[in-house]
Amino acid sequence: MPKIVLPLADKAIKNAKPRDKAYKLADGGGLYLEVMPTGAKLWRMKFKQASGKESRLAFGAYDEVSLADARAKRDTARKQMAVGVDPAQAKRIEKQQKATVAANTFEAVAREWHSNKLASWQDRTATNILHRLEVDVFPLIGRHPIAEIKAPVILDVLRQIEKRGALDMAKRQGHATAERLA
Repeated sequence: MPKIVLPLADKAIKNAKPRDKAYKLADGGGLYLEVMPTGAKLWRMKFKQASGKESRLAFGAYDEVSLADARAKRDTARKQMAVGVDPAQAKRIEKQQKATVAANTFEAVAREWHSNKLASWQDRTATNILHRLEVDVFPLIGRHPIAEIKAPVILDVLRQIEKRGALDMAKRQGHATAERLA
């Protein structure tokens, strides 16, 4: 039979002092706060995988993740386990997906396109195109994931270029952008 644990109070967490060895303050449902000898306070959750093997999830440091947030993350993990999903694996998959989205920003894709075209361009052309992208486009949409950039956003970028009086540049950028998105 599982041990009954009283929920933690925020005051108890704040008053937890470091000791010679790391120790745990249980909150219930597998959630606990691990107090390290350095004074760091880390939220963790202990759970059993479908195979029966014990595993742990890390939810972050106490200052960054509040007691309520840690409990919400615990509840999410328990819901995942209830439907047969390993929360640790789900967290790894989510992290990989975020990394993939971050790697596929407009700037990353445009720079890759630029490097693929270098062999077919004159040096001056390659330099001019990269400069135009760095000055006119990357500051506006460079950090956005490529999958989230729609036609109205591109149109807005072109209008910004037109506003500064570079009508020929806007026309060229529009053509180059359409070629990349095709």
